[in-house]
Amino acid sequence: MHRAASLAEEVYDAIFARLMALKIPPGARITVDNLVRELAVSQTPIREALGRLEGEGLVVKTHLVGYSAAPQITRRRFEELYELRLLLEPEMAGRAAARMTDAALAELTAAAGVMSRSGGIDERARYSQFARQDAVFHDQILGVAGNEMVRETLAHQHTHFHIFRLMFHARVTEEALDEHEAILAAFAARDADAARRAMRLHIERSRDRLLPAFEQ
Repeated sequence: MHRAASLAEEVYDAIFARLMALKIPPGARITVDNLVRELAVSQTPIREALGRLEGEGLVVKTHLVGYSAAPQITRRRFEELYELRLLLEPEMAGRAAARMTDAALAELTAAAGVMSRSGGIDERARYSQFARQDAVFHDQILGVAGNEMVRETLAHQHTHFHIFRLMFHARVTEEALDEHEAILAAFAARDADAARRAMRLHIERSRDRLLPAFEQ
């Protein structure tokens, strides 16, 4: 690990990547001392990172027991999350298209991950990076749409982190990037109907890609 002002962020990224790539499986104990040895840092940035991950719903802290990775979401919870997303996000994408500005489009394009599709990065690291990008991309769309209640509701569910943790698979990233490009094209055209359709298709395909995780 690089010893710099960004140490806490690097430690967070390292643990986040392990959770996303299932190197720390759902429900597994997370031992601070083991992370100290693995990452060659003190306990302080590790505990800071674990506290942040607890706030994001990825880590659970139990009194007198310590930290563990959050349990995997159930199939029922998964289906409910996608039902909620399908009810809210297509309509918000349509509103975002109608309110789109060049500046907002530039920010969304940067967040979508489509400009850094080439290789050169470890596939597991790329997967965890895209999990975060995907969350930011969808949140920014809700920000442009302008309904803070919807934005807060979906943010509270930590949807993207939980669904990406269902399985590690490069196809999840590649196909989602294609779908992000379709959403961006609708935004660039300021086409609300096309944005609704593109977002609905994206969410439906995301659901279908991850459903096999419950059949293993």
